[in-house]
Formats: sequence, C-alpha cells, structure tokens
Amino acid sequence: MLKILEGSIAVAEAVKQCRPQVIAAYPITPQTHIVEALADIVANGELDCEYITVESEFSALSACLGASAAGSRTYSATTSQGLALMFEVCFNVAGLRLPIVMTIANRALGAPLSIWNDQQDSISLRDSGWLQFYAEDNQEATDLHYIAYRVAEHHDVLLPAFVCFDGFILSHTYEPVDMLSQEDADRFMKPFDPLYRLDAAAPVSMGMYATPEYYLEFRYEHDQAQHRAKKIIAEVGREFGELFGRDYSALVEGYRLEDAEVALVAMGSLCGTTKDAIDEMRAAGKKVGLLKIRTFRPFPTEEVAAALKHVQTVAVLDKNISLGAKGAVALEVKDALYNSGVRVFDYILGLGGRDVRKRDIAAIVELAESGKGDLFYGLRTEVL
Repeated sequence: MLKILEGSIAVAEAVKQCRPQVIAAYPITPQTHIVEALADIVANGELDCEYITVESEFSALSACLGASAAGSRTYSATTSQGLALMFEVCFNVAGLRLPIVMTIANRALGAPLSIWNDQQDSISLRDSGWLQFYAEDNQEATDLHYIAYRVAEHHDVLLPAFVCFDGFILSHTYEPVDMLSQEDADRFMKPFDPLYRLDAAAPVSMGMYATPEYYLEFRYEHDQAQHRAKKIIAEVGREFGELFGRDYSALVEGYRLEDAEVALVAMGSLCGTTKDAIDEMRAAGKKVGLLKIRTFRPFPTEEVAAALKHVQTVAVLDKNISLGAKGAVALEVKDALYNSGVRVFDYILGLGGRDVRKRDIAAIVELAESGKGDLFYGLRTEVL
C-alpha cells in the first residue's frame, strides 16, 4: 500500500510488522520519532511487545541483550552520541551472536556538537561485528528492516544488524513508501528461532571468560559468520524481490556504470543526489556512473572489484573520516582494487550536515579526472 510517510514513521511501521517482542530505546535527535511512534503503537495495543523505558542508551542495548539471550526478538534505535554510549554493549551483543536489529539515524559525533548528518557514528562501529546496511531513500530504509531480521536470525549468521539511514535528510523527510501489509510481512518473516537461549530447564553459559588459548578462535568464527552473511543477504534479498518486486539481492548497485570512465562510489542518501548529477553530466557528454554500496559489513570486496574493473578513475564520496588516514569507504575500495590499475581518489565531504549539491559532485569528477584527490572537499579557506 503506497503511503506518504515521514521516514521515521515508515521505519516504525516496518518494525511493528516484524513483531519484536521486546523494544528498549532512549530518545535522541534525530532518532526520537521512531521510538515515540513505537511507544504509541505498543501503548495502543497494536503490537504485543514489552516496551522498556530506560535511563540511557547503554541501558537500552543492555536490556535488548538480555532479552535476546532469553529468546526474544528485540529492537532498538539510536544515533551519534547515543551509539557511542553503547560502544561496550555493541561489542558484547555481537560477540554473544545475538541477532538484535537496531536503526541508526546517522548523525555527526561531537565534539564540536552537531545534530546534523554524516555517517561517522555507525562507521566508528565498523569493527564491532555488526552487519551494516545503508539506505538511499525511505523505501529502502523501510524494506531493509525486514531483510535485516531475516539475515541476522539465520542460523548460519546469528549477528546483530544496523539499518542506517541519514538523519533528518531521510528520517524527517516525507516520501512515498510502498508499505507491506501485516499479512505480507508475516508471509516473509519467520518466527524467531534462537539456536541457543537462556533457559533454567536447559542451562547454557553465555559470554564466558576466554583465555588466550580460545579467544582467537572466537574471533575467527565471528569473522566467518560475516562472510557467510553475504550469501544469506543475497538469498533473502532475492526472496523479498520475488514477493514484493523490490530486489535487494545485490550488496552493491550500479547506476549508468556499464560504459563509465569515471565511477563515483557512495552510501546512503548521497546516492540520490549523485544520480541526478550523473544524468546532467551524461547529457553534457561525460561518461560517469555510480556504484552504490548498500552493505558495508560484510564489505562486498569481490563485487566492488568486478563492478569497477573497467573504469579508469574512481572517486569515493565519504561522509566520514578515519582521522589520520582516509574515509572508511575509500580504504575498503582501495583494497578491493589493489593492483587493478584503477586510480582511486577519496573525497571527504558533507561532514556535520554540510550540503552536497549536484555542482559539488560535478566538481569532484573534474578533480578526479585531473588527478587531484584524497582531500577534504569544500573547505572554507578563510578558516584555514
């Protein structure tokens, strides 16, 4: 059913249809509308769920950890400083292989304080072991929640998942969203079937102390689960497409890339602006394309290499910065294209919510063509 919905409300409706049994969250801009809507849904009896009111984001994810370990499908949402406060628990959740799904309304991290969008928050947890999905628009943000639960709960994966969408740019924007009915959602979703759970009748131990003789093997198994997730994402995304007409089997998605000489690489809502800019550049005779990365963890190394092997130059648009190095996406793309002969340049842009316009994208293509890259794009020269 096609509806005009604010992004946060569309996400809340999708979460409701996934039938979580426990929700624990703490409000923080720009994520608040999601959990406000879910609180109303639970209070009105529209969802049979325990909604836990907590005193912090640390407590929110801790409550989800316990509920998931006991065998409940769980959900939370956060952003920015709230996600930073969850840092310790994020590693615990992933290490315990608990398939919690959490929405991240991406926002810059302080200091200095900013409530505006970039992707530094979720990128900073890239090594925590969570699956990471990035949505271009509110339709994708909505659909990815159904897929995230199916993938996370699959017994070959059993990993928690971030579904990331850009704060304010998407979370507070009204767009047409084709919502599933509850019947369709139930047809696609499956009841949570934990492989292990805390049960007094059948005791197990979770999160035990690991000596040096065993810790390495735990990390190996965790890494292997990330790699197995690629196959499961493809299978679940294809099934979603067969049922509802929107295929998410690809971890990356090309736009006008087949004959491109210059390829832009981006994640999130920036991809929409980039597509419009590409159309204008194409009309002017430039052979430019886009590779959108939908799944950052597991990173689609082979898919990126295959999609970009024919281009001459790659310009990565990073709304994050690994300080002292490069943007996180560029580091991964450079690794994927190592020894390929393709030139890869990184452009840090849009941090703290700074606008990225079509003319900025066109200017970056010109910089890449001239061999100028690995820079902060759009710096105000008067403050340097």
